[in-house]
Amino acid sequence: MDSTRFYSDLPTNTIPVSKLMGDETRFFDVPEDWQVIVTDVRRSTHALGDGKHQVVNLVAAGSIIAALNIAHRVGVSVPFFFGGDGATLLAPPSLAGRILRALTMHRENARASFDLDLRVGSVPLADVYRQKLRLKIAKVDINQGLVIPVALGEGLQYVEKLIKSDDYLGPETRTEGTLDLKGMECRWDNIRPPENTQEVVCLMLTACDSRRQAAIFSAVLDQIDAIYGPLSVRNPVSLPQLKLEATVGKIKTEMRARLGRFNLGYLIVNWFCTRVGALYFAFTKEGAEYLNHVVQWSDTLVIDGRISTIMSGTVGQRNRLVESLRCLEEHGEIRFGLQVCTASVMSCYVRNRRDQHIHFVDGLGGGYTQAATMLKRKLMQPAVS
Repeated sequence: MDSTRFYSDLPTNTIPVSKLMGDETRFFDVPEDWQVIVTDVRRSTHALGDGKHQVVNLVAAGSIIAALNIAHRVGVSVPFFFGGDGATLLAPPSLAGRILRALTMHRENARASFDLDLRVGSVPLADVYRQKLRLKIAKVDINQGLVIPVALGEGLQYVEKLIKSDDYLGPETRTEGTLDLKGMECRWDNIRPPENTQEVVCLMLTACDSRRQAAIFSAVLDQIDAIYGPLSVRNPVSLPQLKLEATVGKIKTEMRARLGRFNLGYLIVNWFCTRVGALYFAFTKEGAEYLNHVVQWSDTLVIDGRISTIMSGTVGQRNRLVESLRCLEEHGEIRFGLQVCTASVMSCYVRNRRDQHIHFVDGLGGGYTQAATMLKRKLMQPAVS
């Protein structure tokens, strides 16, 4: 039986994510003939230290955009999980080969254009299931049209660890063809928190007992809601702080990521569009609606067998959250990593400005990467007794 439309045909839940976690009947096993595909910028911490945070974010987002454009051409959806310096995707057998070829080209482009080493790899779900690991997935509308996948189980983290290991050999053969990154945009300035008294927090968290993963995640999300408010309130992206950065350098970075070469026509046209974009957003109904959707459809919550989220709030709120998380950590329930940033960076996928766009957000300076480093360090330590 063809499983290509498995994810496309899943029902979209409209209940809060914490409530979704409490009802595993809403989750479905990913077909074993699907592939888990992982991309990751090697030595991303060094790249961030060199000031390449926007480029790392853009290359990671490009991994998703390349796959989504392939899936869109055949009218299906594929689940994706943004990680700041990489991404995880799930693909049916009918698309996996094409996606991997595109990502191989994306890897070559990242190396040639930005001197970034993008790791690309895949593992069949059948191999994951042979390890007696789980991977169940659901779809949920978390913010008025922003539909995200939610994954439970250890499967994705197992594959990520495998592909990121030093002895993993990914596809190395050069692939001829055209890399389609249509819709990739990188035109926003660093986004300050909504209020001057706020900061941006990147959190990454995993449950210690996979059997209680759903219940633990549900409790953590309830606690975040109680301290920071719902997604719409704690969103680090806000209308007053959205400012286009209409510089040649910004458009040139986007051009190199998208085309892999210099194109004077692209540079001039898109620089001009960005310059007049402020007028479009300020004086047209369509522009105002697009800006509202940019805020609504910013991808600030990722659940892929762990929780990764970016939010804005006060120092007091962060202290309350850390106290709560440390209590859970001391009781052996979770491990977490957290990074505080002064602003957010955002890369965009805009198929059209009316109702088909999504915005990938990370903390300035690699918030997710730094939080992941802290989490990894804790996971290497002996369990708390």
